[in-house]
Amino acid sequence: MLERFSEGIVQCGRKITVDELAEIKETVELFPNLSLRELSETLCEHLEWLTASGGHKNDACIKLLRKLEAEGIVRLPEKRKIGARRPKTVLTTNRTAPQSAIKCRLKELGPVGLQICSDRQSTDLWNEYVSRYHYLGYKKPFGTFLRYFVVCDKGVLGCLLFAGAAKALGLRDKWIGWGDNQRLRNLGWVINNTRFLIFEWVRVKNLASHVLGQVERRIREDWNIRWGYRPVLMETFIDPEKYHGSCYKASNWEYLGLTTGEGLLRKGKTYRTSPKMIFVKALAKDFRSLLCSDQLKGRVEG
Repeated sequence: MLERFSEGIVQCGRKITVDELAEIKETVELFPNLSLRELSETLCEHLEWLTASGGHKNDACIKLLRKLEAEGIVRLPEKRKIGARRPKTVLTTNRTAPQSAIKCRLKELGPVGLQICSDRQSTDLWNEYVSRYHYLGYKKPFGTFLRYFVVCDKGVLGCLLFAGAAKALGLRDKWIGWGDNQRLRNLGWVINNTRFLIFEWVRVKNLASHVLGQVERRIREDWNIRWGYRPVLMETFIDPEKYHGSCYKASNWEYLGLTTGEGLLRKGKTYRTSPKMIFVKALAKDFRSLLCSDQLKGRVEG
């Protein structure tokens, strides 16, 4: 059955040779009692199919396995029934209660900095602030991400979150100039500012753009310390019905246009959202050539 794949197959930017396909088929047959997830973990380790941060590329591997099953090459284990997990509720406490108004000039705040949430206590506090005051609320991030507090001598001023980029985005992808295989291989080096919150009682002109400037100067190293590689591009989405993206413009982020409003399509499902403004900011001068190459290497963990 593998004859039709004599040239191999490309899955999520990775070339899978015919010999590797034969090994995948053999592994599935040798371990019939493994779950699909366990099979994926085993195959990713064997094939050294890793994300930029060094983790197993399970989503891509599972897609490949399902494709091979559809072609009649492998037979996957039946899906195991797992009880539905309820999303964790973020409780609101007095520690995130509104504070007295802070209204002054930026320089009167004293040094403004970014503080990474690196333990359970700070993470829980960050989650509570965002759940309480950000118009999109709190949603648990997956994959690679960094939470920051915006801080000064007067206390906490706001919160930021950077996480994985949108999987496919027509305007951005055309602007970068990469093909589908390059995008799937190198998407991890693009990060998305998914939350940016300055508390409603903090009214300091130019604070938001000042914070974005600090992010630009330090996030590559912060990300490398946490995840083992340095991203080369940032992106964000702004709802034009609520904001104008002024702080991003002031920080020299480039405006690319509006999204189509069509969400990522999955089998049997479609959805629409209101169009969002797309802003991007390069973190490396040669970001385009890097994102369109096979030069980007992340952490490989033993």
